[in-house]
Amino acid sequence: MPDYDLILRHASLVLTDRVDQADLGISEGRIAAVGPALRGSAGEEIDATHLLVFPGVIDAHVHFNEPGRADWEGLGTGSRAVAAGGGACFFDMPLNSTPPVLDGASFDAKRAAAEAKSVVDFALWGGLTPINLDRLEELRDRGVIGFKAFMSNSGIDDFPRSDLATLKAGMKEAARLGLLVATHAESEEMTGALAEKRRSQGRTSIRDYLDSRPIAAEVVAIDEACCLAGETGCALHVVHVSSLEGLERIEHFRASGVNVTAETCPHYLVLSEDDMLSLGAVAKCAPPLRAIADRDRLRAAVWQGRVDTLGSDHSPSPPDLKTSEDFFKVWGGIGGAQHLFPLILDAYRRDQKTNWPLLADLLATGVAERFNLGPDYGRIAVGAEANLALVALDGEDSVDVGRLHYRHPLTPYAGRKLRGKVVQTLIRGQTAARDGQATGASAGRLVIPFSA
Repeated sequence: MPDYDLILRHASLVLTDRVDQADLGISEGRIAAVGPALRGSAGEEIDATHLLVFPGVIDAHVHFNEPGRADWEGLGTGSRAVAAGGGACFFDMPLNSTPPVLDGASFDAKRAAAEAKSVVDFALWGGLTPINLDRLEELRDRGVIGFKAFMSNSGIDDFPRSDLATLKAGMKEAARLGLLVATHAESEEMTGALAEKRRSQGRTSIRDYLDSRPIAAEVVAIDEACCLAGETGCALHVVHVSSLEGLERIEHFRASGVNVTAETCPHYLVLSEDDMLSLGAVAKCAPPLRAIADRDRLRAAVWQGRVDTLGSDHSPSPPDLKTSEDFFKVWGGIGGAQHLFPLILDAYRRDQKTNWPLLADLLATGVAERFNLGPDYGRIAVGAEANLALVALDGEDSVDVGRLHYRHPLTPYAGRKLRGKVVQTLIRGQTAARDGQATGASAGRLVIPFSA
């Protein structure tokens, strides 16, 4: 009889196209067997009779700010938050660390910090800016997951935005290197002019900020980025799409042959501009939260499978950067990495949806496929790494600030009651979190795309 390190008994396994009732055996960090009533011994068994077992979540959009700004978050606290929410891997954005990840040396520094502190696996984004177009190849050779470009002001002085000429040149090089480009798609020309007009009139309220970043600014930038992607043959991933109009433009270009995908985030699906008006700075983000009707239209599209990936866009800061009478000066970023999966699970259940393979695709399988992570990642299958999130659908949870792993417990979701609960996270068969609290040691590994 085979020997396993761990067996999950009577689990409901969320596969790519169905949910199977089966046992799952894990050996040496990988899924060794799946089937009814597995025979053999195991060092540990888990009774998963009432649990859905998802692939471990891959959060492809976080800002953990280390090295250099670990007082904003940090790879240790951030990764523990990811694990607590069912996450197996995160992709850290390049701009908030000091220095930003614009060359090989800065990549090496962030990788060393992550290997020393992360409790889950990680990938690292490289930047695409006007000042590092000649360094993209060395970033590819280090193993970046892709290149991130801002079409609007990033808010970080040493990470300048990419105008269209820069974006085109960077996309052309990224296509040559076999990596995708992710864009923050908002028109700087439009948002900058609208913001300046209001500020010159002394209008600096939350409402003024919201009105300075309309859906039209997102649509214009998406059109521009997609046109350049089609012209250069570059794979494009538009992050934090906030509107159905933006998604429809992506669908239009995809239908015409452009290799483009869309990400959105929980805050665009469960919050609205009314929440920003009532909660204030803790709910500020860019693009901003939209009207309730716009939110509901985008949410319906996600449940229809029209969005490709979900990411938290966790972008925290110290409390003092969230305090200003001029709302334009407030740091724009939402704390949400710990509840990416729980928030989506809760919203899905409230909308009475039960297509669990769709959620697995949005949060894991589809992410692994888009970023070319290979057969070991993002799925439940024999031979794959045993990265799993165990969920009690009949459980209840809440966003308790006292149980947040973030360095600063700031989140617009504080106090929210959630249907369903992530009860355990396994990373290569080892428990990384249980009941919302990270328990694993710093054992994260760098994940790189196969094309690199």
